[in-house]
Amino acid sequence: MSPVLSLILFLLFPYTEAKTSEGNNDTNIYEFCQPTTCSTKGPNIRFPFRLKTQTISCGLEGFELSCLNNKTVLHLPSSGDYYVQDISYLHSRITIMDVHESTCPLKTILSFSLTNSKFSFIPSIYYSQNFTIVNCSEKDAWIGTDFYELIGPIDCISSEKFFVYVISAHESMEMLPSSCTISQTVEISAEMTPNDAILRATLGWEALGGCHHCEKSGHYCGYNVTSSSTICVKQNRGLGPLSISLISTGTSIGGIVLFALVIFLIYKSRESEKEKETQLKVEKFLEDYRTVNPTRYTYKELKKITSKFKHRLGQGGYGSVFRGKLFNGIPVAVKMLEHLKGNGQEFINEVATIGRIHHFHIVRLLGFCSEGNRRALIYEFMPNGSLEKFIFSKTNSSSHRQLSWEKLRKIAFGVARGVEYLHQGCSQRILHFDIKPHNILLDHNFQPKISDFGLAKLCSKDISIVSLTAARGTAGYIAPELFSRNFGEVSYKSDVYSYGMMLLEMVGCRKNKDPAVEIQSQIYFPEWIYNRMRQGQELCLEFEEDGDEGIARKLAIVALWCIQWNPTERPSMPIVLQMLEADLQSLEIPPMPFVSSDVETGAIN
Repeated sequence: MSPVLSLILFLLFPYTEAKTSEGNNDTNIYEFCQPTTCSTKGPNIRFPFRLKTQTISCGLEGFELSCLNNKTVLHLPSSGDYYVQDISYLHSRITIMDVHESTCPLKTILSFSLTNSKFSFIPSIYYSQNFTIVNCSEKDAWIGTDFYELIGPIDCISSEKFFVYVISAHESMEMLPSSCTISQTVEISAEMTPNDAILRATLGWEALGGCHHCEKSGHYCGYNVTSSSTICVKQNRGLGPLSISLISTGTSIGGIVLFALVIFLIYKSRESEKEKETQLKVEKFLEDYRTVNPTRYTYKELKKITSKFKHRLGQGGYGSVFRGKLFNGIPVAVKMLEHLKGNGQEFINEVATIGRIHHFHIVRLLGFCSEGNRRALIYEFMPNGSLEKFIFSKTNSSSHRQLSWEKLRKIAFGVARGVEYLHQGCSQRILHFDIKPHNILLDHNFQPKISDFGLAKLCSKDISIVSLTAARGTAGYIAPELFSRNFGEVSYKSDVYSYGMMLLEMVGCRKNKDPAVEIQSQIYFPEWIYNRMRQGQELCLEFEEDGDEGIARKLAIVALWCIQWNPTERPSMPIVLQMLEADLQSLEIPPMPFVSSDVETGAIN
C-alpha cells in the first residue's frame, strides 16, 4: 500500500468512527469539564488532571492543578509547588520544573520527593540516576584518588565539622577515603545532574485501563463516576452542546478537506519519496520523545547560535562541525548532518541514545534541529577536541608524544568507565560500535567524553547476542565477528575489541596499520608489540618519568586481551577496569590474539 493511500485511510477512519458512535450515552460527561489552559502557551489541562476551580468529577484525586501568573502549577505533597512545562496524555508523562532558582541546588534536589503523590520517575530505557552523598572530616581527603564523578565540597550543606561531596553511585566505594562516611543514596531524574540550578524532571503516572488506546486513537480519555469506568470521548465533545451536531456534519466537511488534502499530497509526491519517508520517520520519533531533555531549535535559531556558521571546527563524512554559543552564553559544537545515511536512522540513534544520558565520560547532547531535510545536533563544547590529534603525531615518531603517560592512563580509564556505563548502567544495553580516538573528545582538563552515537544499537541486557544486517564501524576498529560469524557472535564484546585497538594506538602513538612505517614487519603494530611483550623485550617507546614504562606495558596487555579474535576470550568492561587498576605484575600476557601475518592466507580459514 502506498504511503499516500495509507494516509488517506488513516485520515478517513476518525470520520467514519465519529458517525457510528454518536449514540454513546456519555455524550454530556464533559459538558462542565472542557479542556482548558492557564495560558495560550501552557499545556492542555483535561482528565485525569483538572484545575482546582473545576468540579471534582473532572479529574482524579492527586491530579489537581492551579494557575499562577499564567503558568500551570502542580503541587506535590512532600516537595511543594512546581511549574508544569508539558503534559503527554498519550504517554502518561508530565514534565515539571522548580518554581524558584535555588541558591543551593543540591539541597533542592535532595529534598525532592514523590512520596504520597500519584507520580513516579518516568519508566524509560534509562534508569533514574543514583548519587551517593558522602560526609568527610577532611577537605583534601580525595587527593590521590581516582573518583572521576565527584562533585564538591558543597558549601551550602557542609558545616565546620564535615564537608559534603556527591559521587555517582556507579563509582566503587571500596576506595572511599578513611575520613569519609556514606550519608545516603538519593535517586533523581535522569534529566538532572547535581550541578543544575533548577530542578526539573519528567514524571509518569499509571494510566487507567483503556486510556492509552483511547488517546492513541486521537480521542480524550474520561471517567464516568456513575458507572465507575473510563470512557473514550471525541475531542470536539468538550466544546459544548453543539458538539453532537458538529460530529454529524463533520463527515461531509471532512470529505472536502480530505479531497483538498489528496490534491496537495499528489502535488507533493513529485518530491523525493525517500526524503519524505525520512522526514516522517524522524518526526514520528521526535513526537514520541518530545519530552526528552535536549531542546529543539529551528534552523533560524541555529544560524544565530553559530553566527551564520562562521567558525568551522572540522568536517567529516557526516558533514561539518561549527562552534557556536547558546542564547544563555554556553559554548557549543553544532554538527550539521549534511550527508545522512540510513534514512535518518543515525540522527534518531544519536537523540535516542544520548538524549537522556548524563554521565561524566559521555558527551552531553544539549539540543537538535530537524527542519525539512536540515538536521543538526548540538553538543557541549570540548575545547581540546578529539583524542586523535594528540596521539597521532604528524612526524610519526613516539618521541613527539603530546600527552604524558599518566594522562594517557587516566584517559584510558575514563573511556573504559564510559563504555562500562553504556553496557551496564542503563536498563537497556547500548552498543556504540564506533569506539575510536576520533570519537573521544577531551574537555579543558583532558577528561575524555565518548561521542558520536550514530551507529549505536539498543538491546536488552538479558540478550548477549545482537542481530545485525551489515558490519558497522570504522576500518581498523571493527571486531572480526562483524565481518564473519565464523569468529563468533556480535555482542557487547565488539565494543571491547574497538576499545582495545584504540588503547594500542594510544601506546604506539600511531595507527595500528601505518603504510608510512619503513620496516614492513612492523606495519601491523598489535602483532609487533605482542611479540616484544611475549619475548620480554623493551617496547622501544619514549619514557620520561619513572613508572611510564609500567603504564605503557599495562595498557598494552589490557589492549591485547581486548582484541582477542574470539569474543568469548575478551574481558567485559568491568574486568577491563579491574585490570587497569591492578598491579602490572598481576597481569598475564594473553595468548596470541590474532593469526600471525607469517601464516599464509590460505591457512587462515
